[in-house]
Amino acid sequence: MAPCPCATSSRPAPTTGASPHGWPITLITLSTRPPTYGAQQFNLALAIFICQLGNFSIHMALRDLRPAGSKPRKIPYPTKNPFTWLFLLVSCPNYTYEVGSWIGFAIMTQCLPVALFSLVGFTQMTIWAKGKHRSYLKEFRDYPPLRMPIIPFLL
Repeated sequence: MAPCPCATSSRPAPTTGASPHGWPITLITLSTRPPTYGAQQFNLALAIFICQLGNFSIHMALRDLRPAGSKPRKIPYPTKNPFTWLFLLVSCPNYTYEVGSWIGFAIMTQCLPVALFSLVGFTQMTIWAKGKHRSYLKEFRDYPPLRMPIIPFLL
């Protein structure tokens, strides 16, 4: 087999000819090759993708704000979990972490459709975060004044 021109190693390219088993080999081989810019980019993106742990932590903190079935709302504050410390800077850290995850995934996969999806998702989550931020400011007179809707110190 001839080597794949986009391969970063000297491994031969997988065959996807007439064999019905060729396509799984292609998928496995392509998914195990490092990204175009190398392992360093992949590792950085994977670290960014860890934002999903932050997203989960924020959802747990928001869930714990009020007992099941109760109506009163409270101002969300950080807990002992370091991922919740973003509440000091933004009103909707779950959206901040979600956008971070999608950016990391876009870098890791180097896929334009994923990057475009990340941009559209960021735009929509910014709209939601601004609305939530406005409602917090209206509802709570003692709401922390330094918090921004989604991006610390910026937006």
